[in-house]
Amino acid sequence: MKYDVVIVGGGLAGLTAAICLSKEGLSVLVLEKKAYPHHKVCGEYVSNEVRPFLSHLGLDLDSLGVIPIEKFLISNQKGKTLRTQLALGGFGVSRYALDHALYQLALENEVKFRFETAIDITFHNQSFQVKTKRDSYQSTIVLGAFGKRSALDKNLGRPFIEGKSPWLGIKGHFKIEGFPKNQVELHCFDGGYGGLSMTESGAVNFCYLTHYKSFQKEKDIAAFNKNVVSRNPFLKRFLEKATPMFKTPMGIAQISFQKKETVNNHIVMCGDTAGLIHPLCGNGMAMAIHAAKIASDSIIRFFSDAEFSREQMEREYQKLWKYHFSSRLYYGRRIQHLITNSTFMNHTFSIFPKSEIFLSSIIKQTHGKPILV
Repeated sequence: MKYDVVIVGGGLAGLTAAICLSKEGLSVLVLEKKAYPHHKVCGEYVSNEVRPFLSHLGLDLDSLGVIPIEKFLISNQKGKTLRTQLALGGFGVSRYALDHALYQLALENEVKFRFETAIDITFHNQSFQVKTKRDSYQSTIVLGAFGKRSALDKNLGRPFIEGKSPWLGIKGHFKIEGFPKNQVELHCFDGGYGGLSMTESGAVNFCYLTHYKSFQKEKDIAAFNKNVVSRNPFLKRFLEKATPMFKTPMGIAQISFQKKETVNNHIVMCGDTAGLIHPLCGNGMAMAIHAAKIASDSIIRFFSDAEFSREQMEREYQKLWKYHFSSRLYYGRRIQHLITNSTFMNHTFSIFPKSEIFLSSIIKQTHGKPILV
């Protein structure tokens, strides 16, 4: 069977796009390597900019028990803090719950799923062939939503994959009493930073990013948490009082923040596959969802308007993606460079001991406005 669209990757971007496209009557197949539900390395805080759009798709966030978040706290390596109200706010929800809910919604909209890993994508005579180890699938459009880093990136000759990235991500869920429900926190430590926020289950998600040079000095995650992460007083108290809920923490290596093409060999790239914003910005999940809408709108127009060519569709998507996200990625890179500089952070926290304006201006640079539906 030939599909209108094959989506490679069933994360937030892939699932959102699948729902958008299927609602317009297109035949959609999603290739995802793992069956739902499952956890992913992720900060699990979502900006409210996507909330109206998710509701428009038919996702009832309240029924998931998402945690409303209105406050933000950041601490430097010494534990000094700055706080502010989040102008737009957001919500805490695990990828385990959110991805599964989107998957169920996609099934209701007649999206097809195959839990297989795509190993090759080719384009010939205005048609795609996507191969897995077990089968191959044909489509008119392929949307690439296969995450931060994949063997497909190498097969497609994407430039960023040739360079090694020094960043490592670690995630775990914890039980702890007294954590402020309506607050997302960012805490710096030597060589990295970590976020804390509550999820729908009552578990607190602790996800941090660290430079491999810092991590490799310790023998394992437990030693790194004890000897490096815990130098930040906030994180020390958290790790001492909190009870891990995962048998072992989740990790992902070689996280690349290099620029990526949004279209490669006519494959429309979406979510982290198109560009990864630094986790400290707390906006990666919202960006993935928003990018899926942008891609879907262009693809729908391609199918509905005979005069709107594939090349025009690709150019439109690239232009809109750049308009909505390029400045966020730029500021994310700049902010990460500064936030991992302990001298800068200590000096800044002395100058702006209570400045909400300072924090709010930074947050504004990395967040968007509510998506119009």
